[in-house]
Amino acid sequence: MGKKAPSRLPTNTKYKLYESAVQNPENDVEFMVEWYEKFNGKSPKVLREDFCGTGMISCEWAKSSDDRSAIGIDLDPEPVEIGKERHYSKLSEDAQKRVEYKLENVLSAENCKADCIAAFNFSYFIFKKRSQLVEYFTSARKSLNPGGVFFIDLFGGTECHQELEEETEHDKFSYYWDCDKFNAITGEAKYAIHFEHKGRKYKNVFTYDWRHWSLPELMDILEDAGFTERTPFWEGDDDDGTGDGEFYIASDEENCESWVTYIAARP
Repeated sequence: MGKKAPSRLPTNTKYKLYESAVQNPENDVEFMVEWYEKFNGKSPKVLREDFCGTGMISCEWAKSSDDRSAIGIDLDPEPVEIGKERHYSKLSEDAQKRVEYKLENVLSAENCKADCIAAFNFSYFIFKKRSQLVEYFTSARKSLNPGGVFFIDLFGGTECHQELEEETEHDKFSYYWDCDKFNAITGEAKYAIHFEHKGRKYKNVFTYDWRHWSLPELMDILEDAGFTERTPFWEGDDDDGTGDGEFYIASDEENCESWVTYIAARP
């Protein structure tokens, strides 16, 4: 008899698939550097990556310039250890000196000062109460160096609150984003990521118990947290109507089925 297929993806594999499916650190770093420079007329030096997971963005930041350093903060040791193996270990000796991982709560990280702070992959959705999100955003603002910019990403669209499962095919695997449950009263939602890999579908590889915050809510909460300048962005379209990866400052846009975008906030 042949070997029985494993019931779960190996830990290293699940992070590899996740990063391939949903992360593009080169684009994230390019976006942050571009807009920091436009806001300040100079280049940023220090990045703090909150909810950093594997710290893929932090490592890319250090690779992007010899005078840039990064601090990755996360409470979960599993992705941090994977990140050290997959990304940090492959940096040059000099770049490794400019990347630091911290197993710490982002709410108590005000001593980690930075020019740019990034909270990507919607991880701040873990804060379900408005007061909690104000507290976190306030802490981030206090951690910014003069001229600093706080970047968050978010998703929305007419389908984001519908209980459905969307498949995206990649070269050697398929990625599934599953909105399992949405509470229209509280805005709380249960999301999951599944993968199909080597002929087998692995369900609930990553699960999320979040409150889905809207762009207008986030703009108001950032203001309450002391950010006087809040810049929303929108993504341009290709000829076929899909996103082209180019983001511009926006003030009046039509909703669509699904979108992912950024907000840049400054004190």
